Amino acid sequence: MKKVLLLVGFIVSSALTINAQDISENAIGLRLGSDDGFGGEISYQRALGGNNRLEIDLGLRNSNNYDGFKATGLYQWLWNIEGGFNWYAGVGAGLASYSGNNNNNNNNDDYSETFVFAAGDIGIEYNFPNTPILLSLDYRPEFGFGDRYNDFGNDIAFGIRYQF
Repeated sequence: MKKVLLLVGFIVSSALTINAQDISENAIGLRLGSDDGFGGEISYQRALGGNNRLEIDLGLRNSNNYDGFKATGLYQWLWNIEGGFNWYAGVGAGLASYSGNNNNNNNNDDYSETFVFAAGDIGIEYNFPNTPILLSLDYRPEFGFGDRYNDFGNDIAFGIRYQF
């Protein structure tokens, strides 16, 4: 009976070790996506231990009516799916500054605003074996707290990062 329990314990611990998440200490790259126009971000991820990491993004946004920049910080939890695939979810906040022109009814309405926003994050990523490349696809709902930008926004993006 002791041998059977020892064998079962060994098999369970081996299975847990095989499925353990291996998060790179650092990853840097690009996150290319869209909310209300095309935007590119420089993205940096830092492992915090276990299956948690911090993601910091700094990017530019562009549309027909505005231009701006956006800085976002997210705390993320990761879970292994299988074979290099992981999924993750996170929460965070950011700061943005937009300026633009509304040409409604020939009325040139120039505006500029700096505001804060709250963000969530959910996505899937693939960590290539034997290479330091990480690809991701994520959805980031954002809630703006400004005069003009005080609503809900959807941000969907593709990311490519170099891990080191």
